[in-house]
Amino acid sequence: MTPTLPLDQSLAKRRRSARVILKRLHQRYPEMKTALDFQSPWELLVSTVLSAQTTDENVNRVTPVLFEKWPTPEDLAMADPEAVEEVVYSTGFYRQKTKSLLALAADIVDKFGGEVPRDLDAMTTLRGVGRKTASVVLAEVWDDPAIAVDTHVNRVARRLGLTANSDPNKIEADLKELYLKKTWSGLSMRFIQFGREVCDARLPRCWECPLRDRCPYEDKSRRPTR
Repeated sequence: MTPTLPLDQSLAKRRRSARVILKRLHQRYPEMKTALDFQSPWELLVSTVLSAQTTDENVNRVTPVLFEKWPTPEDLAMADPEAVEEVVYSTGFYRQKTKSLLALAADIVDKFGGEVPRDLDAMTTLRGVGRKTASVVLAEVWDDPAIAVDTHVNRVARRLGLTANSDPNKIEADLKELYLKKTWSGLSMRFIQFGREVCDARLPRCWECPLRDRCPYEDKSRRPTR
């Protein structure tokens, strides 16, 4: 379990450390975008909903078929649920995902004339869309200042002592307090990739971590021996 770390440093000192962390992640990942394929805000919104509990690669195999059959929110809102289930089956939880997608499509048509709103509060009025999903779309499509907190961002931020909270909304607020607004849109994907490559949930690769000197996480794992 990721420990809750005491934040006993001044805000100014924490901000300096946070910015060093992000600078190093920028050096490691100079260009960092979502691995989900998309051509429009609508396509990324759908892809992000489908990405729950599956891989981005799997979603990218499914969405070309989905968008060929139902390219617009209007098309998907009127789709036969069983036909949609057949297309999204391999992403897992296909019945619930189908219900979510049809409801989402109907909401976009009814509330926003078929266009994905470029506003976090408006986007989260759509059924099945939370702050994380909305923030991904805002940051990746429009480069708007938004921080999406998924399990990787949650884990990495807590281990690095950037937050003592476990609630995603509170973590988002803590990160926004530490980082300049102009850096928000590129933060989540770098934290996510770092969480996948280095700061693994079960076996963090601390022996090769470029942030080790900035990390108060006590359970430093050792390089596996052969």
